[in-house]
Order: sequence, then structure tokens, then C-alpha cells
Amino acid sequence: MRTGIHRWYTAAATGALLTLSVASPQTSTVAAASPGENIAAQWDSIAVNTVVSSGTFQNEGTVYMAYVTAAMYDAAVAIDGRYVPYAAPLAAPAGASSDAAVVEAARVTLDYYLPAKATTVDALAATSLAAIPDGTPKTDGAGVGHAAAEGVIAARTGDGRLTPIGVTSAFPTLAPAPGVWRLTPPAFARPQTPWMATMRPLVLDRPDRFRPDGPPPLTSPDWVAAFNEIKAVGAANSTVRTPEQTATAYFWSANGIRQWNRTARDLADSRHLDLVSSARLFAMVDVVGADAAIAVMNEKYHFLFWRPVTAIDPTAVSNDGFGPVPGFDDGDPLTVEQTGWRPLLTTPNHPEYPAAHGTVTSAMAEVFTQFLGTREINLTIHGFDQAGAPGNFDAVRTFASPTDLREQIVDARLWAGLHYRFSTEAGVDLGRSVAKYDLRHAFLPVDDATARAGSD
Repeated sequence: MRTGIHRWYTAAATGALLTLSVASPQTSTVAAASPGENIAAQWDSIAVNTVVSSGTFQNEGTVYMAYVTAAMYDAAVAIDGRYVPYAAPLAAPAGASSDAAVVEAARVTLDYYLPAKATTVDALAATSLAAIPDGTPKTDGAGVGHAAAEGVIAARTGDGRLTPIGVTSAFPTLAPAPGVWRLTPPAFARPQTPWMATMRPLVLDRPDRFRPDGPPPLTSPDWVAAFNEIKAVGAANSTVRTPEQTATAYFWSANGIRQWNRTARDLADSRHLDLVSSARLFAMVDVVGADAAIAVMNEKYHFLFWRPVTAIDPTAVSNDGFGPVPGFDDGDPLTVEQTGWRPLLTTPNHPEYPAAHGTVTSAMAEVFTQFLGTREINLTIHGFDQAGAPGNFDAVRTFASPTDLREQIVDARLWAGLHYRFSTEAGVDLGRSVAKYDLRHAFLPVDDATARAGSD
């Protein structure tokens, strides 16, 4: 049962967060994008670098990316008129520069949410604007972009986002028992962004709209099968996981914000998308990604299910206030715990069920499927190569269909030792549902939105 609000973080766990958390993102300096890209792609890249280098957790960072690309999208469609804006409609002067609008929308939004990065962002914006001929179109376009940013900021005021970046928060907890989540080794870092569980989504009407059934009972055959499977193939020293399976697990350990935005920019480049179509794709990726992240964090902090490392090795706990030391055995005679068991990849500092990577990856599969209008997506994605430098995106894989993408992420998180198969499968279902909901309600062509309104 729920036992009120957990206050553990006032004790010993008040140590450093970002430096200890295994889930903290790779960092990077803010840099200009390739000049060969359209201005929306350039500023998507700048936004990614800015958000990641600010120190956000990946789930948290999706929210900041959504703010920026939603503003860029609104600026572009205010001038173009083909699509319904995310926030309030804007009236754009005839002839206003779309390029100037997108630059200013990104700059104002980034400066507002990440003021520590403003000096660098403003310098990059000045460089971008200097390439646009002076005159009324440039001035008017910048005005549209400024208004678009202010519209998104106003729409998201009071949405539940907490600051500073990386802050934890109190949340309802479960009574200590087998199956209840515990902090995990090696860092035993504080719970990651519990506040996202109750944040107002970007498009989705409420975070728990698509609540899954929950993990199987610890006395069930499904639990026994899941426990034994991940114990064998997810161990750091597994003798049954193949080299290709290991490479797959590492591939999907790349920073998700970089991974999905790069995929979108690569698609925009290969399909020669114009500025408006590019801005729409980037906003779809980031807004749907943020809603998927909010939804899965809501479920994680609702179910508070234990990670494999805690279930398999009951000694892998700390004095965290979530239960005794050592921890609990699951009580099932068909599972055998193993002291010292560790996963291939280090466990992130949030509850297990459902899998966040499964949720967001599935949502992205739906975004690209709907954007391309076909299930034959042939989507090329860059990921982490374990033989390369830290944070690299040297590995490249192509996925013929959304099913291929979803099936691989289920396997990848299992082989990494981070998620039971049932958890990532639940995440896949959740992400698909969130994306379908969002894309029925946002980023619609004006004609489609008008037709839908007339049929209501």
C-alpha cells in the first residue's frame, strides 16, 4: 500500500547527484551545427548541445527540447500556414523571414529555460541572423519568432517542471517488501526526477492515461521466467549472451536526446525537407518524446518495482530507507538469488517498470512511421560503439520497420541487464499509445484539423 511521502533525501542521500548518477547524460560544449543544414536543423543541433551540456538527465532533457522545438515549429507555421501551431496561433506579417523566426524562437526559449547558456546561445544566434539580409522581412521574422517563444513559455507556465536541473523530489512510496524498488549500485544515487511523474504533459491529457497492468506477481510463472532469463543473459559476466547481443545492448546506451534528434536531422537531410517540414518533424520527435518520458516516469513512480540487480542480489542495497539491509528474497522457490550479480550496464537511478527506453523508442517508431506515411521506414540510427570513445555515435543500424525497432529495444534492455522482458514490452505498448494520442491532437495540417473540428 502507499505509505505517504518519502523524505529520505534529507539524510545521507543529499550527496552530489549529477556526478554520481549513472543516468546522467554525456555532456558537450554548445557548438554551431553544419552550415549545409537548413536553419531549423542547425538550431535543433544547437538546442541539443545546449540542453545536454546543461547537465539534464535524459528524461528531463526531453522536456527542454520539447519547449524549444515547439517554439521553432510555431514560428515556422505562423509564416507558412500549413499546419496548426502547438500553442496560440500567431499573425505573421507578409514576407516575414522564416529563417529569422526560427532562430529567434530557439534563442528566446533557450535563454528563458537555460539562462546559464545565454551568452553562448546569443552569440550563435547573432551569427545565424547575420547571414540573413537586413530589412523588414528579417525584422518581422524575428518578431514572429519572439512571439512564438513567448507563446510556448506562457502555455507551459506552471506545468510542474522543477528546478534546478537534476533536482529530486518527494513522492508516495510503498511499504518495504519483496518487489519494491531500492537505490542501486554502484552509486546508490538519489531517485531521478520523481516530479516528472506528475508534470502536465505537452499534448497528452494526463500522464496516467495509458496505465499498464503492472508487473507479474512474484509467485507467478511469468516472474520466474523473467527473473531467470535476465539473470542469465543480462549479467556482466554472462556466458550465454553473444557478442552481437552485447553490441546491441551498448548501441542503445547512447544519449537518447542526441540519438533521436540526430535521426530526425539525418532524415530531413536525406529527404531534402524544407524548413517547415523539418521544424515539424523535430517538434514531433521532441514533444512526443517528452510526453512519453512523462508518462513512463508516472508509471515508474506508481509501481515502484525493483530492478534486476536488487531482485537477483538482495545484498546489493544500501541504507536508503526503502527497506532492510540486506534486502528481500522474492520468496519464490523457483528463483535462485546470486550474491554479487551485476548487470552488463549500470542501472539508472529510477524504478524499473515500465522501461523508459522501451517507451520512448516505441514512441519514436510511431512518430517516424506517421511522418513518413509508411511502415517501411528504413530508418538509419546512430548509436554507441563499445570499441569507440566515450559518448560516441559510431555504430550505425538501419531498421526496416517500426516492429524491427521495437523488437530490438526489448532485447537490448534485457541483454543490458536493466529490464525484464515484460517491462520493456509494457513500455513499447505505452510509447505507441502516447505517440498515437499526441499525433491525433497536434502537428496536424490545417485542412485536416478543420475537417476534424467540423465532424465533432
